[in-house]
Amino acid sequence: MNAGEDKIVVIDFGGQYAHLISRRIRELGVKAVVVPYSDVEASDEIRGAKGFILSGGPASVYGDGSPRIDLKKLGEKPILGICYGLQLIAHQLGGRVEKATQREYGRTPIQIVNDSPLFQNLPTSFEVWMSHSDKISALPSSFRQIAQTEYSQYAAIQDENARIFGVQFHPEVSHTQHGKEILGNFIFHICGCGKSWSIEDYAEKVVSDISREVGDGRVLCALSGGVDSTVTAVLVKKAVGDRLTCVFVNHGLLRKGEAEQVLKIYRDQLKLPNLKYVDASERFLSKLKGVKDPEEKRKIIGREFTAVFEEINSQYGPFDYLAQGTLYPDVIESGVSRASASRIKSHHNVGGLPPNLRFKLIEPLRELYKDEVRQLATILGVPDRIAKRHPFPGPGLAVRIIGEVTEEKLRICREASSIVEEELEREGLLDKIWQAFAVVGDDMATGVKGDERSYGHIVIVRAVVSEDAMTADWARLPHSLLDRISRRITNEVEGVTWVAYAISSKPPSTIEPQ
Repeated sequence: MNAGEDKIVVIDFGGQYAHLISRRIRELGVKAVVVPYSDVEASDEIRGAKGFILSGGPASVYGDGSPRIDLKKLGEKPILGICYGLQLIAHQLGGRVEKATQREYGRTPIQIVNDSPLFQNLPTSFEVWMSHSDKISALPSSFRQIAQTEYSQYAAIQDENARIFGVQFHPEVSHTQHGKEILGNFIFHICGCGKSWSIEDYAEKVVSDISREVGDGRVLCALSGGVDSTVTAVLVKKAVGDRLTCVFVNHGLLRKGEAEQVLKIYRDQLKLPNLKYVDASERFLSKLKGVKDPEEKRKIIGREFTAVFEEINSQYGPFDYLAQGTLYPDVIESGVSRASASRIKSHHNVGGLPPNLRFKLIEPLRELYKDEVRQLATILGVPDRIAKRHPFPGPGLAVRIIGEVTEEKLRICREASSIVEEELEREGLLDKIWQAFAVVGDDMATGVKGDERSYGHIVIVRAVVSEDAMTADWARLPHSLLDRISRRITNEVEGVTWVAYAISSKPPSTIEPQ
């Protein structure tokens, strides 16, 4: 990316969607940079920005210690406030923000009530994605209302002369209709940006960055079998060649037949250098014995992975760097991307890593989202078997087993999940679903098998549609398909009497149960 290209700066107030805003802008072909609110005054990134977007966040603007910036520090460039960003604009410029008597979460109809360049060429009513419990009750004197919902009189506002705009909803979220058009109106028509960014440029840049960072060093790459770690390995291979050693660790928590399938692709098709396979199933499962807390399970797996890599380092090293397929959702859900972020759950390769890690980390996908990584995979020639496979968590089935990981629950979870994927493929829906799997816990239910009473586990089937994993909706699968899945699981998986289907969206739920 060239130093003088147009860019938008997203100011991050600790919301989960700050980098999703950036990602949407990149989709539109414009460079986007995310700057934490606490770094605005010291950051060189704000120089030369064509405009600023203020992100959402978990705080209330009227609360003690809530994140603030001086809007005057942004000069006279256009500003778009989203959710918390909208409330901050109103609060600082003389309006009033207070607790809403009716909170708004999820899809919400909105009505455009006044002309605005932000909504040009859009219909006067459509659905948006809301996630807030505060509202603007009085506007700053120079602003006017441009949109409303049933419970938010000021769902969108503007001071057109000052080129300051605000929306209570989240245009960056895929569930907001015309969200990209709204962001496009802001960055192109209001800010005057030109297109200058592409995923192809990103791939070239990251290979160059890795080559420069590593120099003559050696890199150890952790492979999970998923698209993230695979793309990471291919990028690092392009940058350092045979100075890369790839390690696939079987922690005993993989999907059915996964180890054999991915090893064949790594060896025969991608020809990854110095590939090592470590079967550490017994080791990981013994460490998890008796552990019920999901956060502790993730951290145990993270620590054990690190221990395995250090042993590989002693045997085949020394290595200077550890490459991981960490994505931005992993970082933000772990709450380590910034001081004001709210932690949702630790990821084994983020929150689970010890502070005294001997390796320097290389995480070339850290600022990308899953669909962008899939695009990169196609560009890099990664086979569809990996590029298009459903996301799978690094801790594996451990996070789909509620409570202690036992041999029985692991068997049920693995077999039931395989049935879910087989039936989706049979229905021609596997590639249209973002993620689908089975969950098993300690809940039991009575059933009848062979005219006799039985007592077994309850399996929960989860299938969601999404574009980026930041938000997701439960998949409306055909009843006939759900019937086949249920009958197969109860008939073929010993120890199961009930099958349920999860119909919660993200938010308020997460995609994975733990």
